[in-house]
Amino acid sequence: MAERARGEMGQTDAGRAPRLVIPLGDPAGIGTEVVLKALAMDGPWAGATIALVGDRELLMGQYDQLRRVTTAPLANPADWPIVDVPVADRGAIAWGQPNGTTGAAGFAWLDRAIAETLAGRFDAIVTAPIAKAAWHAAGHHYPGQTEVLAQRAGANRFGMMFAARSPRTGWILRSLLATTHIPLATVPATLTPDLLNQKLELLIDTLATDFGVAAPHIAIAGLNPHSGEGGKLGHEERDWMDDWLRASRDRHPQVKLVGLVPPDTLWVGAGRAWFGDDSDMGEAKDRDRAIAHLPDAYLALYHDQGLIPVKLMAFDRAVNLTVGLPFVRTSPDHGTAFDIAGQGIARGISFAAALDWAIALVQRRQTAPPQPSTHPTPARQGA
Repeated sequence: MAERARGEMGQTDAGRAPRLVIPLGDPAGIGTEVVLKALAMDGPWAGATIALVGDRELLMGQYDQLRRVTTAPLANPADWPIVDVPVADRGAIAWGQPNGTTGAAGFAWLDRAIAETLAGRFDAIVTAPIAKAAWHAAGHHYPGQTEVLAQRAGANRFGMMFAARSPRTGWILRSLLATTHIPLATVPATLTPDLLNQKLELLIDTLATDFGVAAPHIAIAGLNPHSGEGGKLGHEERDWMDDWLRASRDRHPQVKLVGLVPPDTLWVGAGRAWFGDDSDMGEAKDRDRAIAHLPDAYLALYHDQGLIPVKLMAFDRAVNLTVGLPFVRTSPDHGTAFDIAGQGIARGISFAAALDWAIALVQRRQTAPPQPSTHPTPARQGA
């Protein structure tokens, strides 16, 4: 495992194995455990070059602690390259107790992973979970890892996308959020035609570059119950969103845009395709036909509108993708789980999925490098 994992950092051949770097997240959470459990599983990452970013001494100590509380297979960190970024006060770190020290460590490890990737040593970053409150306690006032990645990479157009492959049907769920970590009360004012133009074009480009879907079918959610029901349940759809959608169809004739779909029915077809056992879908051939007519991706307008259905269907398999970056970034779709940290009961399935997606996306980019957007600049619409 050790020799296979090490590879040659800095190698630039187009056909080389993907090079992944893993910052270990908040050391008081389950990051170390899910990373080591995922790396112990069989998967395409066995042939990749993978390095860990963390405090070497702390990591080895946590590995020894985990071995005492679980019989589940754990990768030995000594078998993997470690980019050593020491913690100033290891004594302030304990399972399940986030604080400014753990926040500073998680932030420093992410920052180092980004720097190494921008220097060309890695193709993808697969991040373990962090705690925003711990970051803030350490003086790092970012909404999350997504924004740090975008800032460091100089990406002005980026987004939070979730992807998962159904283990029952093979159908791929893809959902992009128009807004992310903001209070619900601020969502209507934050949504504008310019913002939706940016997110829609980012989604179209991502589907083409990273998934090979050049003429996608995209479903766009309404904001209000029943998409406003003609202004009776909210006015945003009537006032500007319907006009925005019509203009978007004119600007993107190669894309099938469906919307504004009432949020309570947006995910019905997705749920059937994911679970594959709804009697309404009939025999396998009928199910496959029904799946083929589903959207290639969904554009959700705010955090819970997109994430509740994704986590309901694919909690252990969904992966967070930061799209719009010059490198691949994935992460598991779960948090630090401080309440179970250090107990040996965290599951590594979602982190394994994040590794799997990172490798697939790197390989896709190696064979089909991303192209600059050629979308026409839209005329500004009034809100």
